[in-house]
Amino acid sequence: MKKILLSIAALFLLVGCDMGEDMTNTPTKKVEAYLDGYQKLDDNVLNDLDALIDDTEYTIEQKARYRDIMKKHYSNLKYEIKDEHIDGDVATVDTEVEVSDYSKILSEEVNQDDYKDEEGNYDASKYFDYQLDRLEKATEKVKYNITFNLTKKDGEWVISDLDETSKEKIHGIYIH
Repeated sequence: MKKILLSIAALFLLVGCDMGEDMTNTPTKKVEAYLDGYQKLDDNVLNDLDALIDDTEYTIEQKARYRDIMKKHYSNLKYEIKDEHIDGDVATVDTEVEVSDYSKILSEEVNQDDYKDEEGNYDASKYFDYQLDRLEKATEKVKYNITFNLTKKDGEWVISDLDETSKEKIHGIYIH
């Protein structure tokens, strides 16, 4: 009797492990893992953020402020999976993301006279400080729909590179 119970327990354990692997390899689970990476500030997200920040004209202090702003933004990202469509080895996952709305702040027209140095020249650094102050205080949220495209490669679902519009939506900087 003990052997039968042990065999049944082993069978459930094997089936449970196998089901666990299959359950993580679905288009929806891959998109959830991708978006969870933003919320959890995983290494890929932070490395991409650092590469983005390196390309800015911010001072060292401004880069650190912007990094903190975006880390808070990413960790507050909310999402909902709306639908999943699978057709052979291609799939789409429709999502709705809710993020801080930075688009109005970033699209604001700049009056260069407001950001001059002692000599009367436009000082971008002064404007960047103003902009970062506004981003830190932003409370408005916005919801966007994003469709993720996936393909199955060697039995594994892989998310295709996002287009620029979708990336801008996740970052809260999409200007409609």
